Amino acid sequence: MKILAFETSCDETGVAIVEDGRKIRANVLASQVAIHAKTGGIVPEIAAREHLRSIDPLVDDALATARLSLRELDAIAATVGPGLVGCLLVGASYGRALALSAGLPFIGVNHLEGHVYANWLLTGTDPQPEPELPAVVLVVSGAHSDLVVMEHHREFRLLGRTIDDAAGEAFDKAARLLGLGFPGGPEIERAARSGDPGSVPLPRAWLADSYDFSFSGLKTAVLRFVREHPDARAEDVAASFQKAVAEVLA
Repeated sequence: MKILAFETSCDETGVAIVEDGRKIRANVLASQVAIHAKTGGIVPEIAAREHLRSIDPLVDDALATARLSLRELDAIAATVGPGLVGCLLVGASYGRALALSAGLPFIGVNHLEGHVYANWLLTGTDPQPEPELPAVVLVVSGAHSDLVVMEHHREFRLLGRTIDDAAGEAFDKAARLLGLGFPGGPEIERAARSGDPGSVPLPRAWLADSYDFSFSGLKTAVLRFVREHPDARAEDVAASFQKAVAEVLA
């Protein structure tokens, strides 16, 4: 089975063709990083408009890469949530319309499940065994920080999640406090390479008798430290912050 799939839950337009649930026939992306870097964060209306501009040519690119025509596909899929509403509407509406015009079934996908099932995808030509179930899965993506048990396919039991900021949100906010760029994750990682992760005493929120996470206190600690130590090296703060988040998630 060959499925053409769309991902527009946030600020990246992704189009892929996957065969038999594992083999990637095409995977093309239009990034909006440079656009949102100007505002230091994602503007939903701008992101949705950029999806509209990008999605049609990406479909052509994906079909050309896979050397397939629309009539050779078996289904159309798209992210239907969670995500930014306007952005989701672009991919889901385009996917539904394309499926209707081609006479193909449409599959709505929860994008957090998509993160989990990325572990089943084959990136090379050599066959690899499927991940074994049950499995404990940590999903850390953008506004989500969830720890779940995957009992069987598409059967998930929540163990814990963030009770305030997600890890990705904390990275973006910490990067902004340090005067680094957007998105915060890669910018903090880049700065941390030349920093001392033990130089800044930052808190870790270990929640008793719980698998939940909390990162708002860590973010506030970075804010206070930067205000009280304006001459501190951003690289040292970045390295200490990154270590604190990683230790809590681990």
